[in-house]
Parts: sequence; C-alpha cells; structure tokens
Amino acid sequence: MSGEKNLDHAESVQDVEVAPQVTQESYTGIDLSTREKALVWKQDLRIVPLCAGIYLLCYLDRSNIGNAKILNQDTGNDLLSETHMTSYQYTVALMVFLIAYALFEVPSNYLLKKLKPSRWIGFLMLSWGATTMGLGGSHNFSQVTGIRFLLGATEAGLFPGLVYYLTFWYRNSERSMRVALILASATLAGAFGGAIAYGVGHMNEVRGLSAWRWLFIIEGAPSCASAFLVWFFLPDYPESASWLSPEEKDLAIHRLKEEGSHGAAKAMSWEEAKEILTEWRLYAHYIVYFGISTPFSSLSLFTPAIVSGLGYADLRAQLMTVPPWAAAYVVTTVVAWSADHFNSRGLHSALFAFIGAMGFLASAVLPADAYLHRYGCLVVAASGSFACIPPLLGWLSANIRSTAGTGLAIALNVSFGAPGQIVGVWIYKSDEEKKGYPTGHWTNAALLLMVTMGCILLRLYYGWRNKATKGGERFAY
Repeated sequence: MSGEKNLDHAESVQDVEVAPQVTQESYTGIDLSTREKALVWKQDLRIVPLCAGIYLLCYLDRSNIGNAKILNQDTGNDLLSETHMTSYQYTVALMVFLIAYALFEVPSNYLLKKLKPSRWIGFLMLSWGATTMGLGGSHNFSQVTGIRFLLGATEAGLFPGLVYYLTFWYRNSERSMRVALILASATLAGAFGGAIAYGVGHMNEVRGLSAWRWLFIIEGAPSCASAFLVWFFLPDYPESASWLSPEEKDLAIHRLKEEGSHGAAKAMSWEEAKEILTEWRLYAHYIVYFGISTPFSSLSLFTPAIVSGLGYADLRAQLMTVPPWAAAYVVTTVVAWSADHFNSRGLHSALFAFIGAMGFLASAVLPADAYLHRYGCLVVAASGSFACIPPLLGWLSANIRSTAGTGLAIALNVSFGAPGQIVGVWIYKSDEEKKGYPTGHWTNAALLLMVTMGCILLRLYYGWRNKATKGGERFAY
C-alpha cells in the first residue's frame, strides 16, 4: 500500500515536471482543471482575506483624519480647533503624507522581495499603527505634519507591495479580481470609518480626551496587534508554503512559469531596472494612473466634508458617508470579476472612469442646494472612480514579464499617482462649501475623462501590436 502511494506521488510530480513539453491543449483536461481550481481556491482562503484586512486597516488609518477634521465641530472639539490649525495648514499636512508616500514606494517594494513579504508587511503594519496612535497626542500643526509624514513613509509600500505580492501566486487572468477585493476593502474602510467616527463621537471628553484623539488611538491599535499575526501567518511564496502538498507546490510553480513572479528569483539587476525604466509604453499606464489618483485621493480625504456640505451636520454627516462607500465596494468587486472573466481590462476601466466622470460632472452643474441629487451623484462618482482601478493594475502587471521588473513597474505606477493624489488634497476648498465644491468636481471629471481616453488609446495600441507581431510577444488587453 505504501509503495502504491509513493508511486502515485511520483507520477503526480512527474506529470507536473514534464508539463512544459506538453501542448497547451492537454492542460484543458478535467483532472488538471479540477486540481488547479482547488489550488487557487486554497490560496484564496489563505491570502485574499488576510490581504484585504491588512489594506482595510491601512486605509482606515490613512483617511481617518478626514473624519477627525469635522468630528464634534459644533462643540469646538474637532482636530483643527484643538491644534489651532487653519484649513490651509490642514491641507499641507495632507500633502506631506503624499510626498512621503511617493518617496518610499519604490524602495519599499525592493525590500519586500529582499526581506520576504510577511516580514516586511508585518513591520510596516506595526509602524503605521503606532504612528496613527501618535496622532492622538498631537497638539499643533508641526506635530500633526511630522507624524503624517511618518505615516506616509510607513504606509507607502503596502498597496504596491500587495499588488506585487499577488504576482507570486496568481496568473494574469486571476489578478484583477483579487486586487479588486483588496482595493474594495478601502471602500469598506470608508464605510466603517464613518460608522466608527459616529460611535466614537459620543466619547468626547471621556478620560479628558476629545473624540478625535480617541478616534486615532482606537483605529491605530488594531494595526499594531495584527502586525504579529501577519508576521507569522502571511504565506510568502508557493515554494515555501507549508500548507501546500509537494504536488500542489509543483502545480503552483508550473502554472506561473510564464505569467507570474517567482520567489526564488534574484533581486533586481540594473539591466532589469533599465529595461523597465526605458519601456515607454509603461509611461502611458503611469499617466493614466495619475489621472485616477486625484479622485481616489480627494474622495478618501474629503467625503466627510462633501457630505457635510450636503445639508448633513455633526455626527449625522459621519453616518451619511457610509452609503457611497458601500455602493463602491459592490461595484468595484463586480467590475473586477467581469474584467477578468472577459479578459478585457482596458475597456472596463475606460467605461467606469467615464461613469465616474459623469457623476462628478453632474455634481458640478447641479444647484448647490440640490442636496439629494448631488448625494446620488456622489454615490455614482465614488463607484465609478474606484471600480476602474483594479483592472488598471491588473492590466499593467499582465504586460510585464520579469519578477523584479513587475515590482519596479507597480511601484513606479503608484508613485506616478502620488502627484495626482497631491492635487486631490487641494481641489476641495473649504471656502467653496456653500457653492457645492465646484472646483473639486470639475477637476475630477476632467481627469476621469482623460483616464477614459488613455485606456481606449492603450487598448487600441496593444491590439495593433498583437496584430503586427504574429507569433511573438502578446500583450494583454
């Protein structure tokens, strides 16, 4: 009996080892298809919920300053009043976070591969959680700005790092959905953030601390605690996953031979870096991502202020930030599934960028006192803006061939988005609240229309390249 089991095992391993010599058609068999689906599902259960939870905590700690800005504003116990900050200084503090974010993204992705994902991401979580809690003890503009810079430095590597991390586990056609589930946790963070702020608002002056201080302390603590779980439980690479059998490891490695990154690959060489830095088609992706980063940033930070300007006041304004984020979560997930299912990432991104643009455009032209209509437009704008991001990221990683190059390109892509995020902190001006923030809405609408055109042009370019190079390198749409 033992000999038969060993023989079965040897045959299973042999099947995987000789697979490169077998035609692609032979991989459509029922047996391999079933084994592969079982493997992907097993990976999903281990990886996706954990990564989504990590990003939810990250996004909660990043965006809660928007809730703190208006929390208990009616009693003078809000962030700006107690730190004696002006609206301009508040915007500077937001911008400093994004400067640090842009500076540290590329080196962070390098360290993720160098030090192992579980170690580096666990360290980042502990760092940004402690930094967020530190914001609860700030008393002036200098302290808020300095702590926000540290927060930007520690959070910079997470999102590009998670996108890069998925390339070690999933094929091109599988990534957009997983990226979407992770990114969609940001919309959940927006929804939870509003609900948590509503509850914490009732803790004003508990133990002598204002509610906004409690908000930073309460939302920073889970990141610190979770860092230890990530250190021990986040799997690094298929090759080293103890919960995969030898047959599953061989299958996981083989299925990503042409379409994924590899844990055993060496750190990036100058030649690989040069190839990515001089590949001009990638800069078109970066410019498109710049365009989507402004709506992403402005909605993340100013949704509480936008809702407050729609006739909702005090703690009710915090609660009314929940529906736009909840709707965005559903739409983002469905769009990512569709993009992967139909293998059409460019057109999906173009369509939903256009929908988001129409939401902002309608908000800009509607009368300032059309509160209900403009609230509906906010839901549409948030859903369209967030839904086009996962297909964009999956599209980029699908068109890069090397492990190290993928990490660099993803980090550069998100770094190019940082200036767009900086634009996002300036366009919603506090003195335009009674006018309905027209500058912010017009700017976001224009940039999303640019994203729409960029996606369509890239789609046409890749289609032309595929037709022009028959039998050569193929590009994903």
